[in-house]
Amino acid sequence: MSTENPAEETFISHLIELRDRLVKASIGILIATAALMFWPGPAHIYDLLAQPMIAALPVGSKMIATGVIAPFLVPMKVTLLLGFVLALPWVLYQMWAFVAPGLYTHEKRLVAPLVISSSMLFVAGVAFCYFLVFGRVFAFISEFSPTSIAVTPDIENYLDFVMSMCLAFGAAFEVPVVVVILVRMGIVSLAKLKEWRPYVIVGAFVIAAIVTPPDIVSQFSLAIPMWLLFEVGLLVSPMFVKMTQAPEEQV
Repeated sequence: MSTENPAEETFISHLIELRDRLVKASIGILIATAALMFWPGPAHIYDLLAQPMIAALPVGSKMIATGVIAPFLVPMKVTLLLGFVLALPWVLYQMWAFVAPGLYTHEKRLVAPLVISSSMLFVAGVAFCYFLVFGRVFAFISEFSPTSIAVTPDIENYLDFVMSMCLAFGAAFEVPVVVVILVRMGIVSLAKLKEWRPYVIVGAFVIAAIVTPPDIVSQFSLAIPMWLLFEVGLLVSPMFVKMTQAPEEQV
């Protein structure tokens, strides 16, 4: 005779389901990473990541590796991170498949667009940083380098800098999602957010000054998109609130 009550059985079944979803998500990341190992390969992937820095250095200059295993370990880290980005849709699908059975219809209309839009905005922020910001920032910095100094960045320090910048821009591009959530949950009204617009603009420049290098190019490159994305959040939040209302809220 079983001694487990229904609540315990349900909890255990949820834990098993969560474990299975995590395993499937991990397998997807490993498959994507393994595919990148074969083509184009960790070395080529790091060369692409380093391209904005190499382009700003004097002709013939290269980056250096001060660690013994850094030439092997750093490209492997980059490949693993890129594998996670490529497998992100599969990971998000596993998250969605785990939580979706317990959601009402209007809650599904709330969660699904947020998950999809937040992931797309994060990737857009990283792409914006790599393709539009890095080249200008590195060129701006190299112009101030004295001719008596040989600029040879270390690959580990460069990776840390690139990852922190990409994370900052990816997080900054989530501003519309934050605005939508605040309005939808009733934490802050749309009218109040519009009143706070001047403070938001100042806050965007303060955040940009903190998380980016001390140059005006990178600071404006982060602050202005944050402000514009805040305005986008103000525009789409009323439509999102209306679309995700529960039946009793529509009465």
